[in-house]
Amino acid sequence: MLSASSQAHGSACQGDDSRVALTLCGADLLADPSGALLWPAESTLAVADLHLEKGSAFAARGRMLPPYDTRATLDRLAELIAIARPARVLCLGDSFHDRRAAERMNPADVERLRGLTAAAADWVWITGNHDPEPPQGLGGRAVAELSLGPLTFRHEAQPGAVGELSGHLHPAAALALAGRRVRERCFAHDGAKLILPAFGSFTGGLNVLDSAFDGLLARRFEVLMTVRGRVYRFPCARLSPDRAR
Repeated sequence: MLSASSQAHGSACQGDDSRVALTLCGADLLADPSGALLWPAESTLAVADLHLEKGSAFAARGRMLPPYDTRATLDRLAELIAIARPARVLCLGDSFHDRRAAERMNPADVERLRGLTAAAADWVWITGNHDPEPPQGLGGRAVAELSLGPLTFRHEAQPGAVGELSGHLHPAAALALAGRRVRERCFAHDGAKLILPAFGSFTGGLNVLDSAFDGLLARRFEVLMTVRGRVYRFPCARLSPDRAR
């Protein structure tokens, strides 16, 4: 159950960094402004929806996007790992945009990724709908889901699940803030489960008030919204749907 104070208004995490603390089924977690989730007691870092090589996939279909999304995503991930120094890294599915993503990766990006997976004591690729069989030869191990203590990590949220962390939906939130409308990626949680924002550079976000989230979160859920390098809590009552086009 969410606290009354967290439902009342948005608030930034106090302290010497920009993260927000939350507790899920007894596990003390930290939401990072990068979109990653940290579980300090388990030395675990979780990210969702890297969608590596999305740019090259779109280019193959005639939509010319800058071919640097994989490098930008790996740069951000490497920086975060260097700061947090986790023993375990969990990638919650759709880490690769399609089955041939690794074939299109720049050799330097391949080596960068191999270096990251080799440096972790345990690197886990949780399979997603875009990458049901993660590429071989990049290090790490692949599983459909992973349970650690009271928490279960998987790609797609399941109705009624408790202690679940997932990705897939790329949650984003919109609200009026300081006299203007702000729309940013967010973590969405209700005290029983948490949906992570997409970490990838070209991934965007789906408004948490969209019908795709129906039945996955309790009525009084909250979001941890990443705004200008900080994370802020907002109750769902403060949020607004996307404007019709």
